[in-house]
Amino acid sequence: MRKVLIVFGILAAALAGGQALAANYKFDIEGQHAFVNFKVSHLGYSYIVGRFNRFDGSFSHDPKDPSASRVSVEIDAASLDTNHAERDKHLRSPDFFDVRRHPRITFESTGYEGSAEAGTLRGQLSFLGVTREIEIDLRKVGEGKDPWGGYRSGFVGATRLVAADYGLPEWLGEVDIELNIEGVRTGGSS
Repeated sequence: MRKVLIVFGILAAALAGGQALAANYKFDIEGQHAFVNFKVSHLGYSYIVGRFNRFDGSFSHDPKDPSASRVSVEIDAASLDTNHAERDKHLRSPDFFDVRRHPRITFESTGYEGSAEAGTLRGQLSFLGVTREIEIDLRKVGEGKDPWGGYRSGFVGATRLVAADYGLPEWLGEVDIELNIEGVRTGGSS
């Protein structure tokens, strides 16, 4: 009986230790250390660059088991900003983003392949009533303690979407998305 209890104790400690390796992070929106930017061709001559000013998200990251990483993001579509008020008004209209009917853009990860430093994040992007699987190339920027007693982890990511896949005008072509995400740890340990 004593051997059974010792084995059970070792298993419980191992499982608890394994669970403690994953760390949960909340995007640092308040500190303005997270950005969702986009770039789309303008008539084939140059690019229009913009961003979303209001979004939120979280991620779970385990350096010992990167495949267990998870990401969830929700973007306020009306917060689209290309630094040109009239263009932004038109982009929010039914001609493009139709923000009244489709106020949110969401992403939920479904898997990750790669190392703790770089890899490919797969997930479901829901936008304009369409949900499609996309892949985001990720690279870890760094992690560690911050001056305020917290712990942070940061990543950059990039993906390319075909505008017509989401019901946007075909002539827009491809849209490049760039993510710069810094998260503040909320639970677990790394």
